[in-house]
Amino acid sequence: MSFGQFQNETYFLGLGGTRPALPVTAAGLEARARDTLAPEVFAYIAGGAGTERTMANNIAAFDEHWLVPRMWTGSSAPDGRDLSVTVLGTALPAPVLTAPIGVLELVHPDAERAVARAVAPLGVGSVLSTAASTTIEDYAATIAEAGGAPWWFQLYWPADDEVARSLVERAEKAGAAAIIVTADTPGMGWRPRDLELAHLPFLQAKGVANYFSDPVFRGRLQAPPEESEQARQMAVLTWVGMFGNHTLRPESISTLREWTTLPIAVKGILHPDDARAVVDAGANGVIVSNHGGRQVDGAIASLQALGGIVSAVGDRADVLLDSGIRCGSDILATRDLGAKAVLYGRPWVYGLGLAGADGVTHALRSLLADLDITAGMAGISRFTEA
Repeated sequence: MSFGQFQNETYFLGLGGTRPALPVTAAGLEARARDTLAPEVFAYIAGGAGTERTMANNIAAFDEHWLVPRMWTGSSAPDGRDLSVTVLGTALPAPVLTAPIGVLELVHPDAERAVARAVAPLGVGSVLSTAASTTIEDYAATIAEAGGAPWWFQLYWPADDEVARSLVERAEKAGAAAIIVTADTPGMGWRPRDLELAHLPFLQAKGVANYFSDPVFRGRLQAPPEESEQARQMAVLTWVGMFGNHTLRPESISTLREWTTLPIAVKGILHPDDARAVVDAGANGVIVSNHGGRQVDGAIASLQALGGIVSAVGDRADVLLDSGIRCGSDILATRDLGAKAVLYGRPWVYGLGLAGADGVTHALRSLLADLDITAGMAGISRFTEA
């Protein structure tokens, strides 16, 4: 697939006076979203922990890594490069998956269904959040109806193993290709933008579709949440009581392995020793991530942690990077440091808020075209080549 065709399409449409409805850069999408979305919605997407130094450093860290283009390799031809990868046993047309971002009903009423309709025609991988506004089953059905594309399920492991197991089993039954368990969110970080607006969407029963639809979770309730407003609030309080699990340890991977046959990756790892521990415990992959700078202010950038983790476990597990990806050359930098793929977050969420599924498609096509063309100009014929 030549993702770079998006460039020619855009220029040819320009001959007829048509310009892109949305910006083609991550920064442009963010600026447009800031001017368009409700303040509490933009703050929830854009905000980070504390002074947001880590969030800024995720992007600034790429300034320390530069490409050395090679000439006359044939890669600049439209069919001269292959971006495909296989990660956690999943074949992908490009080394990009949409990051697991919850509560998308805040941004657009179609929420994750719009994401499914965007990724399927492109074949791009996606990761569905536990905190989704759309149930596991509905997401799977929507992505299948849109033509199909591989997707993974991200687990916020609740403080109730029976609920956790139910979520994992539902995901595997629905067709998820991997389970991504998040390690860096035993609770929520200190997020001033949300605090100043006193806005936590979960307390409004947003982002809890997978819980409210779960038979084990519902068995914990005195009344179904749809019965009354009081029942809904009691269900929210039940969710609050089980969000965040402080008992998890690397050995918990063996418990998760009893629940699923799918590949398992641990997301939120920044230290090589933590990477070794989860891989020793049975994880098939590690996602180097600081949660987009939303958890620990002052933590190192994900990119700064990548090389050490690849050295520690890259010969035994697939290593991916999350946090800070904004353009094609960023992805090539992670490749040079040993990552097999990346998770892409905020920019496509801005696209969702601005134009629904079309906005997600636009954000993804812009990134993939940038990656495709930049790889070709840099002399990279195959993404998986050293």
